Amino acid sequence: MVPTSYYLILAAIIFTLGVIGVLVRRNALVIFMSVEMMMNAVNLTLVALARQKGSLAGQVFVFLIMAVAAAEVAIGLAIVMEIVRHRDTTNVDELNLLKW
Repeated sequence: MVPTSYYLILAAIIFTLGVIGVLVRRNALVIFMSVEMMMNAVNLTLVALARQKGSLAGQVFVFLIMAVAAAEVAIGLAIVMEIVRHRDTTNVDELNLLKW
């Protein structure tokens, strides 16, 4: 049986990589992927702690977070596709506060 601390260390590494991706990269799609990595790290933490406690509440909460994340990705990709159609770029430095 794998100790809970291993899962928490893995989640911290994944979350750190997501934060670095958001701060360093300028491509909107890479930023979305990095945010998803951070949410998955939080989900891993919730599942690991729920397993340690022997409760299903954390796993149910993770299921709800995954449903919200799927909706967020759909809306985010729609916004990015609309920006690409009008601006021909996904670089966030070249975008002006939703002005066309």
